[in-house]
Parts: sequence; structure tokens; C-alpha cells
Amino acid sequence: MSWHRGTDVVVVGAGFAGAVVAERLATAGLTVRVLEKRDHLAGMAHDAVDASGIRVQTYGPHYFRTSAQHVVDYLSRFTAWHPVEYRAAAWAEGRLWPFPISLETFEALAGKEATSHEFERWLSAERVPIASPTTSEELVLSTVGRRLYELFYAGYTSKQWARPASELPASLAGRIPVRTTRDRRYLVEPFQAVPVDGYTRLFERLLDHPRITVELGRAFRLDDRRAGAHLVYTGPLDALYDYRLGALPWRSVRWERETVYRAPAQAEMQVNYPNDHAYTRVLEPRWLMPSPPAGVSTLVREYPVDWAPGLEPYYALPTLEARAHYARYRALAEADSELTVLGRLGRYTNYNMDQVTAQALEVAAALVARLCPR
Repeated sequence: MSWHRGTDVVVVGAGFAGAVVAERLATAGLTVRVLEKRDHLAGMAHDAVDASGIRVQTYGPHYFRTSAQHVVDYLSRFTAWHPVEYRAAAWAEGRLWPFPISLETFEALAGKEATSHEFERWLSAERVPIASPTTSEELVLSTVGRRLYELFYAGYTSKQWARPASELPASLAGRIPVRTTRDRRYLVEPFQAVPVDGYTRLFERLLDHPRITVELGRAFRLDDRRAGAHLVYTGPLDALYDYRLGALPWRSVRWERETVYRAPAQAEMQVNYPNDHAYTRVLEPRWLMPSPPAGVSTLVREYPVDWAPGLEPYYALPTLEARAHYARYRALAEADSELTVLGRLGRYTNYNMDQVTAQALEVAAALVARLCPR
């Protein structure tokens, strides 16, 4: 193959990282060619309306939330927003529990109304005294005690990562909120919404630029490179180098969809199953729609699976060994002055969408300063 003459930058991947960089570089006057191995835009944020009229996110739930106003301002050029409040519950011991842990969870456990003071006193008695938690298990035990750890965390973590919480770093559990008030919000960022017309339409607008050419169904290999074009790579770094240092450990996901003729079909948009079934959660996408159809819904069950070639890599494994493995690939990339690596897959970090967008804006600004004639 050969690049079209005049291409300044080749971007591999049309997800948030690749599309934002491409738009910024094209707006600055550079000619950009975007290569996407899938047959659609939006990467893992891709969504589409199913036969029941429900907009389903192809690769699982994408709840956009952020505290970064500049990220909101940028993406709002390409979409209007539908505000949503992300709410969840957990099914355990044959009943539905308020989740994440809050005063309402404690009341369900105690079987009576309670005060924040009573919950705080109960937690103080339940917590396992661990001065410096180093694992997820230790952190959760030192935060909420063994009863809530076994009810909500131990089984879910084991299914999600195929290893016990005792083998995973404390940082993994640090993002899960625990509140002694009745605040049941899963997320606390001030901006929480989804694109009114869906993520796919947002990406169509992002990449609708005369200086951007998009090739779908176009895989990229390092041998395809040609002189004269800077490469921005947003895929898995081990794949870029043909796994020459061994495949990085990823976790993948299998989805199972079901159309049901009741709506809504469950109490919250997400219900976790920490101890029952092979799946970790059941999602109901209609909760995210401004005007969902009546009388019908789609349920999506999430089954974590081991990654193997041919499967999508969803989650970077959050262990020191995995990070050290990635660092060896990163050293190869950093030795290449005409290669920029970014994004959730490229940097082997489980970023949120707003973090990837902010990173892409920063990277694009640096590339514009370097590549655009003054």
C-alpha cells in the first residue's frame, strides 16, 4: 500500500483519542488520514438503535461524566446533551440492595431506618484495622468491613478480573464511593450526560472535515508505515509491535442481549450481580434515552472473559507485573520520534472518556505546535 500524497498525519483508531486528535489537527490545517479496523466510527463508544427502538451501546455502557469544563465545551461543538443520573443497584442474597454503599444500604442491612451517626458507628466497629492497605481486599475491609466486602465486592472483583481482590492493588477499589448519607449517586462529577443523537453521530460530526479522510475496515500494521507522515496510534501497543515482547494481559467482555416487553425491566439502569450468575451486571440502555419507546426494553448482560487474539481488549490488568510488561513496549514507542501513542488502549490505562478527550486535546496541541508551519 502507499499513503496518498500530501498526508501529514496518519491516525490509527476512530475512537475518542483518534477522532479528537484528527479533528484538531485538521482544523489547524494538516491533512489527516484515519484508519479504523472496525466497520464503524466511535471505537468502543459506538452505539446504534436496535430492532426494538432502543439505542444500545455496542461495547457496553458509556456514561459521559466530567469535572473538566473545557472538555464539555469542546465536545458540545459536535453534540447536544441529554442529562442523565447514573444509578445502580446490586442483587445479592436473593434481594436488591441500594448500591453504591450509602445510608440506604445500611438500612436495608439493618432492616430499619437509621441515622448517619448509627451507620458511622457500625462501620467503625466493622472495619478491619489495616494501617496501610496495599491490596483491594485490604482497602475494602479497612473501609467497610468484612460483611459488606463479601456482600458486594469479593465476588464481583473475582469475576471481573479472574483473580481475587487480595491479588489486586488497592487503587482498583479506591474509585468506588461509600457514603453515610442518603446520596445514592454512583458518580459525583458535575457534568453527567449522553449525546442526544448518540455517540456514533457525535463521531460523524467530529470527523466531517475536508482535510480528514476515513478508511473503515482498515487494519494497520507497523510495516505499512511510509516516510513523511507522523503516526498517531490509539490501539493496543502490543498489537502494534506484533506481540514481539509477548501479549499484554487484558480482560475482555462478552455481551448477551435480550428484548423484553416491559419497561422499565429493572429497578435501575444497572444492576450488579456480585455473587450470582456468571455475568457481573445487567444494563438497561433505555434509561439513557430522552424518549424511549413504550412497552419494550433491551437488557444487556456483561460476562467478563479472558482476552485472546481476535477478542476486543476491554480492560488493562491493574497489576505491577502488567505495568512493567507494558513499560517495555512503551520504551520501543518512545524511541520513535515520528510516533505518538495515546488513549485507553495505547497507554494501557483504564481511562474514562473525558480523560481520553482531555489527553487527546493536549496531545493535539503539542503536535500542532510541532508540525504546523509557523
